[in-house]
Amino acid sequence: MPELTPLSQTSNLNELTTLELAQALAERLRINEKDWHRLKSNRKARAAEQAAAAMVFLLKDQPEEALARFRTSSGWLDRSISAPPCPTHGHRSN
Repeated sequence: MPELTPLSQTSNLNELTTLELAQALAERLRINEKDWHRLKSNRKARAAEQAAAAMVFLLKDQPEEALARFRTSSGWLDRSISAPPCPTHGHRSN
Protein backbone atom coordinates (compact mmCIF):
# COMPACT_ATOMS: atom_id res chain seq x y z
CA MET A 1 0.00 0.00 0.00
CA PRO A 2 1.40 3.45 -0.88
CA GLU A 3 2.34 5.69 2.01
CA LEU A 4 -0.23 8.42 2.60
CA THR A 5 0.75 12.02 3.27
CA PRO A 6 -1.04 13.30 6.38
CA LEU A 7 -3.34 16.01 5.03
CA SER A 8 -3.44 17.80 8.38
CA GLN A 9 0.21 18.70 7.76
CA THR A 10 -0.47 20.22 4.35
CA SER A 11 -3.58 22.25 5.15
CA ASN A 12 -5.89 23.17 7.98
CA LEU A 13 -8.29 20.23 7.56
CA ASN A 14 -8.60 19.70 11.30
CA GLU A 15 -11.39 22.28 11.27
CA LEU A 16 -13.58 20.02 9.12
CA THR A 17 -15.55 17.06 10.38
CA THR A 18 -14.97 13.62 8.91
CA LEU A 19 -18.36 13.84 7.21
CA GLU A 20 -17.49 17.22 5.69
CA LEU A 21 -14.23 15.79 4.35
CA ALA A 22 -16.07 12.81 2.86
CA GLN A 23 -18.68 15.10 1.31
CA ALA A 24 -15.96 17.29 -0.19
CA LEU A 25 -14.26 14.23 -1.67
CA ALA A 26 -17.56 12.91 -3.03
CA GLU A 27 -18.25 16.27 -4.64
CA ARG A 28 -14.76 16.39 -6.16
CA LEU A 29 -15.12 12.87 -7.60
CA ARG A 30 -18.71 13.27 -8.79
CA ILE A 31 -18.99 13.02 -12.56
CA ASN A 32 -20.95 16.06 -13.67
CA GLU A 33 -23.26 16.21 -16.65
CA LYS A 34 -20.63 17.98 -18.77
CA ASP A 35 -18.12 15.13 -18.31
CA TRP A 36 -20.55 12.20 -18.27
CA HIS A 37 -20.07 11.13 -21.90
CA ARG A 38 -16.30 11.33 -21.60
CA LEU A 39 -16.12 9.43 -18.29
CA LYS A 40 -19.17 7.14 -18.43
CA SER A 41 -17.02 4.08 -19.17
CA ASN A 42 -13.97 5.12 -17.14
CA ARG A 43 -13.86 2.38 -14.53
CA LYS A 44 -11.50 4.20 -12.18
CA ALA A 45 -13.56 7.40 -12.24
CA ARG A 46 -16.86 5.56 -11.79
CA ALA A 47 -15.50 3.36 -8.97
CA ALA A 48 -14.03 6.36 -7.16
CA GLU A 49 -17.29 8.30 -7.49
CA GLN A 50 -19.28 5.43 -5.98
CA ALA A 51 -16.75 4.67 -3.22
CA ALA A 52 -16.75 8.31 -2.11
CA ALA A 53 -20.55 8.37 -2.08
CA ALA A 54 -20.52 5.15 -0.05
CA MET A 55 -18.28 6.76 2.53
CA VAL A 56 -20.72 9.65 2.94
CA PHE A 57 -23.63 7.25 3.47
CA LEU A 58 -21.59 5.21 5.93
CA LEU A 59 -20.74 8.31 7.97
CA LYS A 60 -24.42 9.35 7.89
CA ASP A 61 -25.26 5.99 9.49
CA GLN A 62 -26.99 4.67 6.37
CA PRO A 63 -25.25 1.29 6.00
CA GLU A 64 -27.62 -0.14 3.36
CA GLU A 65 -27.02 2.81 1.04
CA ALA A 66 -23.29 2.65 1.75
CA LEU A 67 -23.17 -1.06 0.95
CA ALA A 68 -25.05 -0.54 -2.33
CA ARG A 69 -22.52 2.13 -3.40
CA PHE A 70 -19.55 -0.02 -2.33
CA ARG A 71 -20.96 -2.92 -4.36
CA THR A 72 -21.36 -0.67 -7.38
CA SER A 73 -17.81 0.60 -6.93
CA SER A 74 -16.57 -2.98 -6.74
CA GLY A 75 -18.56 -3.85 -9.86
CA TRP A 76 -16.77 -1.14 -11.82
CA LEU A 77 -13.43 -2.46 -10.68
CA ASP A 78 -14.11 -6.16 -11.30
CA ARG A 79 -15.86 -5.36 -14.61
CA SER A 80 -19.13 -6.99 -13.59
CA ILE A 81 -21.01 -3.81 -14.54
CA SER A 82 -20.75 -1.48 -17.52
CA ALA A 83 -21.97 1.97 -18.40
CA PRO A 84 -25.65 2.18 -19.35
CA PRO A 85 -26.53 3.87 -22.62
CA CYS A 86 -27.11 7.60 -22.53
CA PRO A 87 -30.72 8.22 -21.50
CA THR A 88 -31.13 10.97 -24.11
CA HIS A 89 -29.88 8.94 -27.08
CA GLY A 90 -32.44 7.16 -29.20
CA HIS A 91 -35.31 9.35 -28.04
CA ARG A 92 -37.06 11.67 -30.46
CA SER A 93 -38.34 15.05 -29.48
CA ASN A 94 -41.97 15.55 -30.43
